[in-house]
Amino acid sequence: MRGRRVLERLGTPLAVQSFLDSIPYSTDPMYRSPRRVLADRKAHCFDGGLFAAAALRRLGHAPLIVDLCAERDDDHLLAVFRGGGRWGAVAKSNFVGLRYREPVYASLRELVMSYFDVYFNATREKTLRAYVGPLDLSKLDRLNWMANDEHLEEIVRRLDRMRRVRLLTARAARALSPIDLRSYRAGMLGIDRAGLYKL
Repeated sequence: MRGRRVLERLGTPLAVQSFLDSIPYSTDPMYRSPRRVLADRKAHCFDGGLFAAAALRRLGHAPLIVDLCAERDDDHLLAVFRGGGRWGAVAKSNFVGLRYREPVYASLRELVMSYFDVYFNATREKTLRAYVGPLDLSKLDRLNWMANDEHLEEIVRRLDRMRRVRLLTARAARALSPIDLRSYRAGMLGIDRAGLYKL
C-alpha cells in the first residue's frame, strides 16, 4: 500500500528521477524488481532502470530500457521515453552525470552520446563504447519483472543477445583524453566508493 502511494505521486519522468535520486545507491550483488526497490528504498543502476521503466509505463510510456556498454567500467541501464517526439531518459547512478536527460534528443544515438563525456571510471578514462536497445520490457511480462526478483537475470541475458551499436572506432578510443580533473571531481560528488568498478 505504501509503495502504491509512492508510485501515485510520481506523475512525471522528472518525479521518477527525483525518487531515484532520493534513495541510496545499492552495492548489493543482487537485482531488485520495482516492487523490491519500493520496499528496500535502495537501488543500483539496473534496479533503477527497471523501476523507472515500470513507473514510466504507469504514465503511459512504453517500458523501454537501453544498456550503455562500457570498457574497463560497469555498463549502465537507462529507462528511455519519448516526449514531443524526442528522447529522454531516467536512470539511477553512483555518478552525478549519468542520470536524467530531458526529452530533447532527436535520436537514441544522440541521447546516448549525451552521456559520453561524463561516463568515466576511477582512473579518469572515458569508457562508453556502445549501446544496446531499446528493449521493450512489455515483451517480458511473463517474467513478472515488475514484482518478482526471481527471473531478472533473463533481462540481462536478453540484452546480451541484442546487437550492440558501436559509438566510436578502436582508433578513436585509443586517442581519447582523460576527463579533466574538475569534471572528474564534480562527477564523483557523493559517490559510494564501494560501488565503483574494480579495475
